[in-house]
Amino acid sequence: MPKIGLTISLVAIAIIVLGALFAPLLSPYGADQQLANGLTVGGLPQPPSWVHWFGTDNLGRSMLARVLYGARSTLLVGIVSNTIAVIIGALVGGLAGMLEGRAQATVMRFVDLMLAFPALILAIAIASVIGPSLWNAALIIAMSNWTWIARVAYTKTLSIKERNYMTAAKMLGANRWYLFTRHLVLHLAPIMLVWETLGIGTTVQMSAALSFLGVGVQPPTPSWGNIIHDNQNYFTVAPWTVIIPGVFILALALSFNIVGEYLHERMENLEARGVQPEEGETVLEQQSRLEELEHGG
Repeated sequence: MPKIGLTISLVAIAIIVLGALFAPLLSPYGADQQLANGLTVGGLPQPPSWVHWFGTDNLGRSMLARVLYGARSTLLVGIVSNTIAVIIGALVGGLAGMLEGRAQATVMRFVDLMLAFPALILAIAIASVIGPSLWNAALIIAMSNWTWIARVAYTKTLSIKERNYMTAAKMLGANRWYLFTRHLVLHLAPIMLVWETLGIGTTVQMSAALSFLGVGVQPPTPSWGNIIHDNQNYFTVAPWTVIIPGVFILALALSFNIVGEYLHERMENLEARGVQPEEGETVLEQQSRLEELEHGG
């Protein structure tokens, strides 16, 4: 992956995160403050200018302030929901991989059943039951996204459990819980860190989609999704009210995906190098070195 793409992605993430943290310092206006000069004589939003860098919205509020404060809720929902999804997915997939026979098949058939539902439709259905709010949005997205992480954790667990040190621990009488907590968790942690980064892009987009549909973050709390929802009728006369938050959604999701892909490639390269035979190394020495790498995580 080109270094320039990774650098730009890290800078974009840093700018958005810092903008969200220091929103009160970067914007002289509040997110819901209606400005005296916020609308034109004809009652339309003000276009971007030196006074209002991002223009104003349909109610004469500063779009800069709305986007900065909206970044807080969007990031919060995206990161919290993805973290919950990764934890649930790792636990379910890891435990399923450690099971045998019917118990394993039952857990994974349930995961497959959940995977059959489109994530957005499932999220809307859950929202209709527990109601929309900021924290409910995070829980809703987590409940809709843990299944594919469980599938990744399950596949990785099946590979790890066949390694020599796991077999040796079983022969010494270690039970499944000991193997899971002492060995498996340490080896799942790096790959789950990668999916934690990759998944934020997806959860940010879903958070915006739910807010746009009215079942995510609710006004007066701004989010990039409900900013687009509030201004969609003004797209033809004030396109910046929709384009600007849309660009931020795209930039954040794309940046996290690029960083996640970089981490994924790095991990695959490290694993590949870990099993490459060194010059003059015998098969037995290579196997011994691989076992040392596996013990070291």
